[in-house]
Amino acid sequence: MTGKEEMTSVTLDLLKKKVDDFAKERDWEKFHSPRNLLLALVGEVGELSEIFQWKGEVPKGLPDWKENEKLHLGEELSDVLLYLVRLSDICGIDLGQAALRKVQLNAIKYPVNKSNDE
Repeated sequence: MTGKEEMTSVTLDLLKKKVDDFAKERDWEKFHSPRNLLLALVGEVGELSEIFQWKGEVPKGLPDWKENEKLHLGEELSDVLLYLVRLSDICGIDLGQAALRKVQLNAIKYPVNKSNDE
């Protein structure tokens, strides 16, 4: 990866296009039903969970983790993200807009004044 690519902001639209192109190039679209993608996503969440399974609580930034552990974590987080992006695309959901709406709904459900009182 060149320095220029590292500085480029990655959008959900870019990921959606990359995953769609990847699937089309391999003729995998026929396998990408919502159900299959959801099951694959759940499997990847399981793999992500395994990384933390026996570590107990870990501090923010993972200062005690080795670089290869952080690299593995990044790969599993990416698998989850890519399946989520693909699933939302196949279902016709604008994931970015849905996420923004959910943040707004959460702000109403959990107002600042109530959060600070707890």
